[in-house]
Order: sequence, then structure tokens, then C-alpha cells
Amino acid sequence: MHHVDVRLEKDVYDVNRRIADSNSRRFRAHGVRAFDLLGAIGSGKTALIERVVPLLTARGVRAGAIAGDVYGDDDFRRIIALGIPAVNANTGKECHLDAHLVEHSLENIDLDRIDLLFIENVGNMVCPTDFPLGAEKRVVIVSATEGDDVVNKHPMMFRGCDIAIINKIDLAPLVGANLDRMENDIYRYHPGMKVFRTNLKTGEGIDAFLDSLLE
Repeated sequence: MHHVDVRLEKDVYDVNRRIADSNSRRFRAHGVRAFDLLGAIGSGKTALIERVVPLLTARGVRAGAIAGDVYGDDDFRRIIALGIPAVNANTGKECHLDAHLVEHSLENIDLDRIDLLFIENVGNMVCPTDFPLGAEKRVVIVSATEGDDVVNKHPMMFRGCDIAIINKIDLAPLVGANLDRMENDIYRYHPGMKVFRTNLKTGEGIDAFLDSLLE
């Protein structure tokens, strides 16, 4: 029985990877750069999109988004308020988006009318790591309020992403979080990873992050 479980799991991952590769080819064919945003509930994924979209618009870059959530449309409503094309992707019971759900969501976005797509994953620091979606880069965002041991508790998330953001840096003193420890833990699991410290309420650190994202 155990062998069957392992084989089924491998099949699920293989199918997901094949669809992710197909998504990636589709993005490239339409000249769209796609970015997967990962992080816990409340880390700042939607706030990041809210901060970045006006900056992209100012640069003449047309953005779109897929809002992934288990249930509801709270994040989706915040994103469409930005005036960009967006799709609400509810997973039902699943704790992550998968490549097939993204593929399905793309049927409702005209890729010829956008240059860049944010795929906001479900708020979870574990499940999404094993399910690539076809994005060019994966961005993980953690907040100081999650505690400065959050990186150490989720090494696979940081090994599997390309850029890290430490958000809510203004609250670090209030919750006793050591930002240097968080950053050093990131480098321990992913040497050379690009790390940005942000306060998305004020926009601090966001320009440097955006330059890195688009390079």
C-alpha cells in the first residue's frame, strides 16, 4: 500500500510539472512575465500587488493577477479595485494552487492585453512549495509579526524561491523580532538569495524589490 501512495504522489507531481511547463510556454508565447507570490495569510501578498501595480503602470507595464484562496474573494476584490484584469481562483479544500488551476484561470485572462501576471498563491508556508505553476520567478514574503524563527521553520519554502521579502519591518521592535536573524536564516538555506525589507504601508523598500523582480 505504501508503494502505491508514493507512486500516486509522484504521478501528481509529474502531471503538475508538465502543466507548469505548458503554462510557462504559454506565457512566453504571449510575452508575459509571470511571478508566483507565496507566504502565510497576512504576510502581505495582496498588499504587495497593491503597492507594485501603480509603479508598473507608471512604467507602462500592464499587470494582471490570479488571486488564489481556499474560499472567498476578499483578496480578489482588493485586486480588481486596482483596475487590472484578475481572476479569483478558489481551491476548495486544497492548501495551494496547482498548475492545472492556473491553466484553467488563464482562460479568463487575455494574455495579449497584459505584460506581467502576478499569481497570488494560497496563504500557506508548506503546501505550495511542491507545486510550481509555470512562473518565471517565485517570491516568498514573510512578516516580522510571524516571529523571527519563521524562516528556520520553513527551509523548503526559501530553497524553492528566487526572491524573499521581509515585510512589516516597522513592527519588528513591537513583537521582538530580530530582522538580521531572519535574513541570515534565509542566506543559510539559500545562499545568495535576494532579500528585501519592506514596510508595505509606507512603500519602504518596494522600489528596490521591483527593480530586482524585473531584471
